[in-house]
Amino acid sequence: MGPPRPSVPDMHGDNIQALISKMAPTSRIYLTRHAEAEHNATGDSSIADALLTPLGEKQAQRLGLLTPELQSRVELIISSPLRRTLQTTEAGYKDAIKRLNGHASVLCLPQLQECNDVPCDTGSHRSVLEAQEAFAKFNLEHLTPDWTSKQGFYAADSESLEKRAQWVRQFLRERPEQHIAVVAHGDFLRRLTDEPTSYWANAEVRVFEFAPNAVTTDACPLVFVDHVEKGDWKGTASSVDDARTSDLSSMEERVRQIQASVMSQTSELEQLDKMLAAAEQKQVHLESQVGSSDPSA
Repeated sequence: MGPPRPSVPDMHGDNIQALISKMAPTSRIYLTRHAEAEHNATGDSSIADALLTPLGEKQAQRLGLLTPELQSRVELIISSPLRRTLQTTEAGYKDAIKRLNGHASVLCLPQLQECNDVPCDTGSHRSVLEAQEAFAKFNLEHLTPDWTSKQGFYAADSESLEKRAQWVRQFLRERPEQHIAVVAHGDFLRRLTDEPTSYWANAEVRVFEFAPNAVTTDACPLVFVDHVEKGDWKGTASSVDDARTSDLSSMEERVRQIQASVMSQTSELEQLDKMLAAAEQKQVHLESQVGSSDPSA
């Protein structure tokens, strides 16, 4: 049996205002697709709970490096408990995790798991993850025994997937945080956003908000706002060193701009000094003329 759906108060009269006051309908949801995993690179869906490839690890690291504002803004991080999403969360939101008091602060939500009933899209049992050092650090308390079953609430049929996507939207709507990062999977993100033809690149981040005119409905749809990081579309992500080089170049350009500004201001000060010196000389000259024309002198 799947998890209970979030309770939704009666939508009549004053209850609507009460509902809105309890929710964060203006919250921003930073939807993130995991970095490249083994099954993405090989096309082999039989790889159980696939891990990131070396390229995927670089993509995730690059995500963290290129999103400093997001790292400082996020109030809650929610991740699918599949291994590739947990790896992406750890590297891609490293600074945010540290600021939010560690891996235990990450909400591992099994409802975010990928759609398909194949080994690469099926998670590992809680006991398996807890036995692996890389994943035991996360809070896995929400992983019920049925989360890997791909049956019932977690079934791969279209109706079940739509219900699960709606459950997640309602769950997000009821969170009090204003800035929430969600790390999940391409197929499920398409379900969650009701954008069935939208392609998500590895380690891509898009910002969504709840549709203002429908936030109190059961569907509570999300609407696209902007891209934060467009991810790696070509499977040739720049290395972390390349990203650092890019950041360094930006800083160097900023330093040059500041230096030019300082030089300009220095030149202006020099001109002002010359004008002041000339004015002082003129004043001395005028005073000497006044003194020489004074009959009492």
